[in-house]
Amino acid sequence: MDLLMKALCATPGLRQRAVSAVCAALCIALAPVAAVPAEPLEYAVKAAFIYNFAKFVEWPTPSSGQASEQDGVFVIGILGQDPFGGALDEMVAGKTVRDKKITVKRFSNIEDAMNSHIVFIGHSEKETIARIIKRLDGAPVLTVSDIGRFAELGGMIELVIDQNRVRFAINVAAVEQAGLKPSSQLLKLARIVTSPVKAKE
Repeated sequence: MDLLMKALCATPGLRQRAVSAVCAALCIALAPVAAVPAEPLEYAVKAAFIYNFAKFVEWPTPSSGQASEQDGVFVIGILGQDPFGGALDEMVAGKTVRDKKITVKRFSNIEDAMNSHIVFIGHSEKETIARIIKRLDGAPVLTVSDIGRFAELGGMIELVIDQNRVRFAINVAAVEQAGLKPSSQLLKLARIVTSPVKAKE
């Protein structure tokens, strides 16, 4: 848990008030929470969480036949309407994950997002969330969203606001089915969701 706290607090460069809010709440409370600042900084806090998810989840090593243009790059995709307003780009600017440079890309359809490592699914995709989850079934893509009941529907990590704080829930079965391995530190901080992995359309 201490490792995760240090990583979450070592995030200079993003709107200082948002980062301070994340660090203060996480390091003092030792819980998966961060005080939510007034809009629009809520998504700066959520950007900090997404960046740290990248550091505390292990992706499978691609086989020799899976080499692609994404080699050497860690892609965080935003599917649908982007709520971050540049906060996510600012958070990951100049940073790497396992020697891969992090880049943020925007996508309007799930087919284009399939080669991402993480995909944040925006509220604009709420009506098609079941189809998106089904399309990604088994793919080594960490899905994250703040759509209600996302983890229960088969999404992997759901960001939620509870008592004016950002928390997160993990559907461990969905994560593991995709061949991803969340760290024990991350799991200790999460609300674990146990539900059928596959969402119905």
